[in-house]
Amino acid sequence: MANVLWQPKPDAISKANMTQFIRHVNERHQTSFSEYNGLYEWSVDRIADFWARLWDFLDIIHSKGYDQVVDDPTKMPGATWFSGAHLNFAENLLRYRDDRTALIFKSETRNAVRITYRELFKQVARLAGAMKNAGVRRGDRVAGFMPNMIESVVAMLAATSLGAVWSSCSPDFGIKGVLDRFGQIEPKILFCPDGYFYNGKAFDSLDRVAGILEFLPATEKVVVVPYLDADPDIGVLSRGILWSDFMAGGSTSEFQFEQVPFEHPLYIMYSSGTTGKPKCMVQSVGGILINQMKELILHTDLKRDDTIFYFTTCGWMMWNWLVCSLAVGATAVLFDGSPFYPGPEALWQLAEDQGITVFGTSARYIGAVEQAGVRPAQTMNLPRLRAILSTGSPLPAEGFEYVYRDIKQDLQLASISGGTDINGCFASGNPIGAVHAGQLQCRNLGMKVKAYDDHGRAVYNQTGELVCEAAAPSMPIYFWNDPDGEKYLDAYFRKYPGVWCHGDFIKITEEKGLIIYGRSDATLNPGGVRIGTADIYSVVETLPEVADSLVVGQDWQNDVRIILFVKLAEGQELTDALISRIKKVIRENTTPRHVPSKVIEIADIPYTLNMKKVELAVRNVIHDKPVTNRDALANPEALDLYKNLEELTA
Repeated sequence: MANVLWQPKPDAISKANMTQFIRHVNERHQTSFSEYNGLYEWSVDRIADFWARLWDFLDIIHSKGYDQVVDDPTKMPGATWFSGAHLNFAENLLRYRDDRTALIFKSETRNAVRITYRELFKQVARLAGAMKNAGVRRGDRVAGFMPNMIESVVAMLAATSLGAVWSSCSPDFGIKGVLDRFGQIEPKILFCPDGYFYNGKAFDSLDRVAGILEFLPATEKVVVVPYLDADPDIGVLSRGILWSDFMAGGSTSEFQFEQVPFEHPLYIMYSSGTTGKPKCMVQSVGGILINQMKELILHTDLKRDDTIFYFTTCGWMMWNWLVCSLAVGATAVLFDGSPFYPGPEALWQLAEDQGITVFGTSARYIGAVEQAGVRPAQTMNLPRLRAILSTGSPLPAEGFEYVYRDIKQDLQLASISGGTDINGCFASGNPIGAVHAGQLQCRNLGMKVKAYDDHGRAVYNQTGELVCEAAAPSMPIYFWNDPDGEKYLDAYFRKYPGVWCHGDFIKITEEKGLIIYGRSDATLNPGGVRIGTADIYSVVETLPEVADSLVVGQDWQNDVRIILFVKLAEGQELTDALISRIKKVIRENTTPRHVPSKVIEIADIPYTLNMKKVELAVRNVIHDKPVTNRDALANPEALDLYKNLEELTA
């Protein structure tokens, strides 16, 4: 049995939204559930009943009710959800219009700025009026090349209030990276800043936007948000207009929320694009709303009194997820900049200053602040902090221990995992259940998640492919420019026809939790035995001499050998003694099969723009295969370090 690190108190369990939902289900269906696991099994056995109860419990605002919850939950892709229903996404997120704080924005260079729900509604209404006057209609695409700031949220809500489709990426993308995305969807209006700040430096955006516009002829206006300068010169943009001037053309007098079908497009999200041009995943208004509200209200136990933060950019789906907190009436904290500026404790200072109750970040960040010696339990006052959420990559057991030892003992640490594909989670937190070291607490309600072996059989307490055996409403309704649906089928349904294959290597544990071992397409196969890369990272990156690492399999003598690349901490050398120590600690904490054949020092580790290690790209490089889309990487120059390494020839 895994080590229990936290258990919710009886009073917290009784007040939890999950407990209220269990009572709601019991009353409506004459069931007698008293804990999560029973509710979960019911939610995946009685899929239509489960989502119907959610519709009621979450109080989805709609102008027309549904005729049928789902036509066939075994139909993947192609299941139809909540047919007949009409609603508006922005209307649900703007249900509160009072003087409570809706958004707090903090940047590297500015003090925190607050906006109330009443002020947010007024800004959205005015911007929607301006967009309507500019010709934006239902189904048009509106894009944001924006920092994580209040104007980004206002623009998204204004666009979706009109029934338009929103898509965004962060302003640190290069020209090709932006065009690979927005060039496919042809936005009518583009929002951008005059620049942005990162790690104490200012970066101008306008020249880059001018270069982008050359290849976006369908974009009629570029609305520029002043950020670097209060009154920027936008003369370089032929179709540019300042935010304030654009807003001045809007009126609130005729504002109303455009009612659209449940499966009307809401967001266009993008795959990482490391193996080719990014795939454009179209997600629905109702599907995203009901699923994200489920995750926030039930799995995160979010309430109006909460202040929720997620360290994210507008190019990561966690931004979309965070903004949906407005539907709960909570306060969402937006941060733009480096999490280590002016020092490694910056985000914890933000948590203290703003009274954050739910703190979301990545597993990589947790590892980085531990290595930097940050100990919030000793230096910060965080009485309101009740939950930490971690995603982006597997959080090892050592990361769990660091949180409870050096951040705060009495909180729920929820490691969560899903994907941009569903704009949500397959597995995440359970506020009425225990936290076990190294485990995601539960499979999410309504998500029929299994682990499949190589023969397509469900296995428990064994490693296998993460699959979902039934449809869920936040799965993409289609891919953009994929008229025959082949791209969609290729992405998820070829390996196990009719079953979503997500691409993660997992184990469903005795505790009904979940352990993720890394991407299944990056698993290692020495001697034909599948090994997850996360097992090696969780050991190696606890060593003080190692700042970062990357593991790949190299084809060698009709087999595969494990290659471990290490980026050393400042002042360290990769001596024979350190190599022996690395191999020894891997062998002692995993198995002899995990021990790398080669340990090679490298100056940098490549990451995607969403800060995920790109093992496959490195594997291609060392096998002299092309990497088709370097612009999907945050640091593409790092790939060149792996070319023609002499150490890999013997």
